[in-house]
Amino acid sequence: MTATLPAAPAAVEGDVREMTYSEAVREALAEAMSADDRVFMLGEDVGVYGGAFGVSGDLVHRFGKERVRDTPISELGIVGAAVGAALAGMRPIVEIQFSDFTCQAMDQIVNQAAKIHFMLGGAVSVPMVLRTPLGSGTGAAAQHSQSLEAWFAHVPGLKVVMPSTVSEVKGLLLAAIDDPNPVVFLEHKLLYRTKGHVPAGSARVPLGRSVVRREGADLTIVATGVMVSRSLEAAARLAEEGIEATVVDPVTLTPLDEGPILDAVRRTGRVLLVQEAPGHVGYMSEIAARIAGSSALYSLEAPIKRLCGLDAPMPYAPALERAMVPQLDDVVVAGRALATQEA
Repeated sequence: MTATLPAAPAAVEGDVREMTYSEAVREALAEAMSADDRVFMLGEDVGVYGGAFGVSGDLVHRFGKERVRDTPISELGIVGAAVGAALAGMRPIVEIQFSDFTCQAMDQIVNQAAKIHFMLGGAVSVPMVLRTPLGSGTGAAAQHSQSLEAWFAHVPGLKVVMPSTVSEVKGLLLAAIDDPNPVVFLEHKLLYRTKGHVPAGSARVPLGRSVVRREGADLTIVATGVMVSRSLEAAARLAEEGIEATVVDPVTLTPLDEGPILDAVRRTGRVLLVQEAPGHVGYMSEIAARIAGSSALYSLEAPIKRLCGLDAPMPYAPALERAMVPQLDDVVVAGRALATQEA
């Protein structure tokens, strides 16, 4: 079965164009492959079919089957081949259809890609990117809907990026492709069809920088992935009630730029940490620990609050799926309660 998919809009230097998140990712892939013959893609259905979520689109027709390589259904083999290619001087970009399937390749990701540079004293690098969609919201149930960012963020030697905006995803992916060692690039499935304005050209968005998406004096909300847009919507609703929230997006989970987060907590004295993944040992626990271990702790007027997914496998039924992870109303309710909690 084949799919006819549109190409990303042609870029004109200096333009700012509206496109979807998936089109912005595709444009980054195309520009990287056009600029450097060492860059190639590999993964299940990335070629003729255009990618499980249509992200690679027509790239196989533009660059050929040698550089947009359909692979057998073996995540272990795909990532292992990418590690070998990177060691040989290529710059592979792996697509794993769902982040859940990285479980099949964890030895290659954790024990090979992440460690080889260090085990060999920096004599070699592993310049590869592992792109994978994650998260719920598509009715894909327990084995296709997990948010596994905390797994990867725990591994020394991996950079972990979780872009939340159309305007930045292209530049972040280009920066990840440039990186001399492995980057895990996490794309939330619900963001693929969202639209935004993307600058033309190949400007990089540096990795390792948190971004303040909104300023407010009463409350800090730290969120990742699709929870960033929900938190911004929640902040707009809270503003109608006279509660002004700062929203901070870490963007790069590892290495974490903690400065903007800690500065915001010092200003507002209250912090709500929002993630889709289950709360137990989740990524926001690390953010909470960073706050508790810094001078920002002494600015707190209320305990640190986390709003996370439930500690259970993702259900298939739409109503149950929505109940599993924080929704817009949940962020509003939690933000209101924290902002009005007495010191």
